[in-house]
Amino acid sequence: MTGLSAAEYKRIQSNYHPDPCKSSSIDVSCYLEPRFEEIDRQAIFHRSWQFVCHVEKVREPGQYVAMDLLGRSLFVVRNTDGKLKAFYNVCRHRAHELLQGEGQVKRITCPYHAWTYNLDGTLNRAPRSNQVEDFDVGTVCLTGVLVEEFCNLVFVNLDSEAPSLARQSGDLANEIQKYAPDLGELTFAHRLTYQIEANWKAVADNFLECYHCPVAHKDFCSLVDMSTYTVKTHGIYSSHMAKAGITQNKAYDIRGASVTDHAVWFLWPNTTLMRYPGRGNFMVWRFIPAGPQRTYEEFDFFFETAEPNQAELEAIRFIDEVLQVEDIGLVESVQRGMRSGDFSSSRYMVDKEGSGMSEHAVHHFHGLLLDAYSKVIEA
Repeated sequence: MTGLSAAEYKRIQSNYHPDPCKSSSIDVSCYLEPRFEEIDRQAIFHRSWQFVCHVEKVREPGQYVAMDLLGRSLFVVRNTDGKLKAFYNVCRHRAHELLQGEGQVKRITCPYHAWTYNLDGTLNRAPRSNQVEDFDVGTVCLTGVLVEEFCNLVFVNLDSEAPSLARQSGDLANEIQKYAPDLGELTFAHRLTYQIEANWKAVADNFLECYHCPVAHKDFCSLVDMSTYTVKTHGIYSSHMAKAGITQNKAYDIRGASVTDHAVWFLWPNTTLMRYPGRGNFMVWRFIPAGPQRTYEEFDFFFETAEPNQAELEAIRFIDEVLQVEDIGLVESVQRGMRSGDFSSSRYMVDKEGSGMSEHAVHHFHGLLLDAYSKVIEA
């Protein structure tokens, strides 16, 4: 496994202090050096809970969703006894991928040599195996992966010893259920995708503070009442809460909205869960490394109906054509600035009130990064 030397780790965290009021950010090399792509993959993404889908995709026996988790091919499937299972998407014969996309099957058949597996991962049939000496079908099984249904969302974790997401995330489930009690009834309606020329950590940093909002997101600042914006950090997540704006906003129409809260959670390391003002809704937004200085984003929308209404189309348009354009411009400029050779670290702008203008959630995220990196220091 690729790791860090003790000297490298000391350099990365040299300006960081546990108290955000006394701290500067982690060293810029974490955002620039190509070797951090593999370090992040192994130390962070292959050891953390990663979003797969809304539970609606795997409610019935045989329903499955296949995915790639930074080079690891996986799938999630509902077993015949109603249990959710996840496996490496790899046939035990010659490693061909078993499933693609999403769908529903009675059994899982490899498209290469037709080895067939039951929904619990056990091998059901291998053609011509009766001619092979000492071949026991009952000893062959797909390799399982941790899977968890959390607030009607499905997550997987490649770390077989990882605590459950419910345990790791403390009070997050209660917060989500309070603000989005209808999440289980919502349905997938739309996906936006982006390729961003910036390291995934720079994208996360930008999301985690609204210090830049009055400067760069004037329409967003009319959608929410910035005087009510608060940010709190807890374990592996942070919550970002505000009330809808009290005057007509410039973002999209929320007159008659049933949801009047801007409720957002950042779940370590790269998932954001969001509820915006409007009709019943929920959004899942992921920052996925696509290279040392490139990020692929997926932005999924869940509404009361699969077809967005006019107000929801306006909300999607606002996010896609205004908010994302603004943010992508910001983080790509930051990445170019980091490459200039004239930047290494800076102080966090924080306040003790935990307002939306404070950068303490960025400090919290950097602390989680350093904790992950500390576990891969080479002897």
